[in-house]
Amino acid sequence: MKIVIVVFDNFTDIDVFLPWDLFNRARLRNKDLQVKFVGTKDVHVSACGLELKMHGRIEECKVAEIVFFASGAGTRKLYKDPDYLNQFHLDPQKQLICSMCSGALILAGLGLLNGISATTYPTAFEELKNMGVTVIEDNRLVVHDNIATAAGCLAAIDLIGWCLSKTMGEKVKEEVIASVLPVGQGQVCIY
Repeated sequence: MKIVIVVFDNFTDIDVFLPWDLFNRARLRNKDLQVKFVGTKDVHVSACGLELKMHGRIEECKVAEIVFFASGAGTRKLYKDPDYLNQFHLDPQKQLICSMCSGALILAGLGLLNGISATTYPTAFEELKNMGVTVIEDNRLVVHDNIATAAGCLAAIDLIGWCLSKTMGEKVKEEVIASVLPVGQGQVCIY
């Protein structure tokens, strides 16, 4: 199974590296799993100035089982760029397609949010609404069949959990998510 994380210049660091880490924790349980950074260049630079080498190009998205769109200020021009958008050939009938925060703008630009609701980071609510999308402002995860959008960097845990549950089962999802939760979360101690 192939998972691609779509990266671009001015991406939000945590919205790329948290999914990378979580998906690779799943890879430890399934050696056939492949996780790759893909972009339009050999190297993309994060909002914090970190240079990140790509493993491949965005054309690989068409053969991935999971396509994960990162977020960041870089989305603001990409969702309006037909040359960028035309490089994607995605099929929500066969692929899980998801986005973190402003990555939802790219999903909308691709037409994948037509007729469905979505969420995004609050700074992108109005832009997404202006694209005709019904924005759910108070949910961190919105799912419609094989398309999911998440809002708030730590919502990546829920989004990746959804991806893992759908592709590798609930047990793998629970093991991966449990490996990053704060110690004792969900447990109550009465003294």
